Amino acid sequence: MSFYPSDENKNTARVISAPQPTRMLIANAKGGSGKTTIATNLSSLFANRNETAVLIDYDPQGSATQWLQSRQPDRARIHGVAAYRNANAQVTRSFHLRNIPPDTSKVIIDTPSGLTGSLLNELVRECDIIIIPVTPSPIDIRATTLFIKDLLLCPVFRTAPKRVAVVANRARKNTLVYSKLELFLRSLKIPFITTFRDTQFYVRASEYGLGLFDLDNAQNNDLLDWQALIDWIDS
Repeated sequence: MSFYPSDENKNTARVISAPQPTRMLIANAKGGSGKTTIATNLSSLFANRNETAVLIDYDPQGSATQWLQSRQPDRARIHGVAAYRNANAQVTRSFHLRNIPPDTSKVIIDTPSGLTGSLLNELVRECDIIIIPVTPSPIDIRATTLFIKDLLLCPVFRTAPKRVAVVANRARKNTLVYSKLELFLRSLKIPFITTFRDTQFYVRASEYGLGLFDLDNAQNNDLLDWQALIDWIDS
């Protein structure tokens, strides 16, 4: 917080609160949907826009935390929170969000597979936006259908709905399975924002703690796909 003298009374103080960060939950109960890929690349993107980005890792596998540890110090700074390491049941999810840099503008929350029940309810309470990645397979489509149902019936969501969007992840267009996925996503009463193609780029980049927006040789089509998501977030 910053304190400035009041225009009406120099002896009193007017409190000007810093803008609240946008908190993004990357979630799907189905494992292997690419949640960490979305979370790390969003973190890279915001950091390269000179925003203070915080990546909170709730996944016990710690993949997002390992990605950050591989990141070279000369890259755009990303503040990491390995929330999965905290075994103290008295520490709430909101505790991690209170202990972030004061100038934070974006918080990206990577979640574990099997997200449901009280944990889902708690994390939904602590976010503004929910992004659901879906990969093109019948199993993923069925699992995502169940997850979206759980999300919409979540007590916190029903009380205070959040902005929700789905993205197709690791997809190859012009295939039958992608056509089925696209038809499914467009049938939902949730915005279908963009499709991220299936490429080894993300695997190779993640080995060095990099994201698409860290690289000078990123494909323009990939950048445009991500820009569609960013435009939705910024709106």
